[in-house]
Amino acid sequence: MTAGSGARAAGVSSAPPRNEDSEASPPPNKGGAATGLQAAGMRAITARAVAFYFRAPIKAFFRGRIDYLGYARAINPHVQAELGWSWRMTTPALLVHAVKAEGWRFIPNQVLPPLMANTFIGAVLYTAYLQTLSNMHDQSSHHIKRAYPPPDISTTLSAGFIAGSIQSLLAAPFDALQVRFRTADILEGKYKTMWHYAGHKLHSIGLRGIFAGFSLSLVKDSFGAAIFFSTFETIKSQAYYSFITKYYGSRTRDTLLEKAEHYTYTNDYSDDRRPVIKPHYAIEPAFLLLAGISASITSQLIQHPLTELQSVHYRRLEALDYQAHDENRPARIMQRYYHAYEETFRQCRKLAKIAGGWRQYLYRDFFMATIRQVPSTSAGLIVFELVRRKYALESEEVTIQREGFEILLT
Repeated sequence: MTAGSGARAAGVSSAPPRNEDSEASPPPNKGGAATGLQAAGMRAITARAVAFYFRAPIKAFFRGRIDYLGYARAINPHVQAELGWSWRMTTPALLVHAVKAEGWRFIPNQVLPPLMANTFIGAVLYTAYLQTLSNMHDQSSHHIKRAYPPPDISTTLSAGFIAGSIQSLLAAPFDALQVRFRTADILEGKYKTMWHYAGHKLHSIGLRGIFAGFSLSLVKDSFGAAIFFSTFETIKSQAYYSFITKYYGSRTRDTLLEKAEHYTYTNDYSDDRRPVIKPHYAIEPAFLLLAGISASITSQLIQHPLTELQSVHYRRLEALDYQAHDENRPARIMQRYYHAYEETFRQCRKLAKIAGGWRQYLYRDFFMATIRQVPSTSAGLIVFELVRRKYALESEEVTIQREGFEILLT
């Protein structure tokens, strides 16, 4: 079934084909992996580029899983003195000071490993989502510029959930390293580089230590990604199509013919000549931006409270690592990790009581954390969509049919 025939089955027609090649169905390709990798990289770059709008280090602007400025802040006297914000505490200034103090080897030894880890984790998320969506939605499997009809909410929720689960699984070693990282270990010479730290720590904690606390990460990543992608796809596609259909559908044929935003063509199957409306070029980008903002906010509703629980749970993981070394029976070790969750819940319940309730505790600082994350997340999703379309295959023009005219989906 071609894109055009699929569209007609849903009450949508295609404009006359421009050449013979457009009659054939676009073959599936393997552009999902390239799209996911570039979108993840561009998201990281975009976050760095616009970070100067916020007077804080980059970690406050875009919360990556691995903090690449921890060591740079630890050796910066202005940060350690807690003198208040100044330009010396911006990301470029921190990096410049670190390079002056440590030499250019500081970049590949201390900065590059966390950046590569963050890019890898993001690439896994985007690529897993694209591949899962392709398997669950036939139109998306062709990797054409515009899949019509778009996937429904249940499909995007499922694809996002699976992608988040895959990301959580592959990100577990990086989470384990981030949780156990101590800047003092590098300052004191225990580890020479981040590469050295990663190899030694992973060997030390073993597989059990890597997946300690994995349950919370799995819930946060899977449900967060499900809401994240589903909100984005719903507003970007369904809401946009619904808006232009109602907006242009409210006009009369004579009004449409007076406008310069249309053209007419002769249908191959009849002598009827009807206007084809080209929606205003600014409407779709506006919905794309709104989709990115909404996706960031709704995903934070799930991820922010779970992050609060994680921060409490992770504080005791290193103590559990030492206990695991002294314990010879695996069953007892797993029992310790299980009881760690119970202790985390008891401690969080005390903190919630102090804060005035679970809602006040779990959603404290929610507004500022979300505001800081919205710009980079929105920009990342926009880049993700643009890259996906760039590597998509050309397809037949799809139009939404209305009585007496059609709306062209460019």
